[in-house]
Amino acid sequence: MYATNSNRNYIPKRSKKTDFKPKGRPGRHKEHKSQLSKMITKERASRLEGSFGADKEYYLLNKIKARNKETEILWIFLGIHTSNALIIGRRMAKATKIAA
Repeated sequence: MYATNSNRNYIPKRSKKTDFKPKGRPGRHKEHKSQLSKMITKERASRLEGSFGADKEYYLLNKIKARNKETEILWIFLGIHTSNALIIGRRMAKATKIAA
């Protein structure tokens, strides 16, 4: 998706968010915004990498003995989706306990 004027107007009307760079001059708080952006990016990356590392250990994705690329990708795909399904199941079980 390109950050054209028409896309900048179309997407927010659909209640969607974008990562388009703002147009115009940076403004007064450019340094503070960049520091905050770096902190958020670092936190997001560390959480994401941490979850993949935990999944690799817990679901034994670091011990895949696939013989070709397609099979290896399939094993990783299934491992990650198994992890996501269990997380969703735990959230649902927790929500039903709270509601009951």
